Amino acid sequence: MPRFRNLFACNTRIGPFYIAESGGRFHPVYEDESLGSYARPEQAAEDVAGGHTFSISGGIDTASLGIPEDLSEWRKVE
Repeated sequence: MPRFRNLFACNTRIGPFYIAESGGRFHPVYEDESLGSYARPEQAAEDVAGGHTFSISGGIDTASLGIPEDLSEWRKVE
């Protein structure tokens, strides 16, 4: 399993989502699972907000969770 370094977080009703970096790529992450791989963190945020990522367990559409597309609305992880 790749080692992720969380950069940004967004809390939702089903738990937190993260934008993480691994190997120079950016991943939307839920429950330690990558939902895709992107060249820029902004792309990862846009796709997870729009429901355009790999599926998460339980079949929940990430577009229904109120995740912001704009990365500036995510909390920066220190």
